[in-house]
Amino acid sequence: EAFSIPVNMKKSRPGFLIEVICGMEDTERMCGLIFRLTTTIGIRRFEYKRNVLERRIVEKETGEGTVRIKESSGYGTKKRKYEYDDLARIARDRGIGLREAAALLKDGE
Repeated sequence: EAFSIPVNMKKSRPGFLIEVICGMEDTERMCGLIFRLTTTIGIRRFEYKRNVLERRIVEKETGEGTVRIKESSGYGTKKRKYEYDDLARIARDRGIGLREAAALLKDGE
């Protein structure tokens, strides 16, 4: 993942803060790309730890076809979320918004 944020540099010059999130195995490659594709002469690097919930995808047959549901759990919590692509398909087919598509699926449970 990568994103940029507009910032003011010294002497009020416009610039961009570029953040790249990658695995340790990709660090050198990402640094090489940043040096090659930008005017920077220095990169600050930080290593972060990430805690994640256990995840799985289940498929459910509905009146709108098969819908994938992402389930995650851990640290005393459980979450469920419809797969975006499936919601978008239903919304597009029905001519409704994503929230309405999700509500349609919940009503069918």
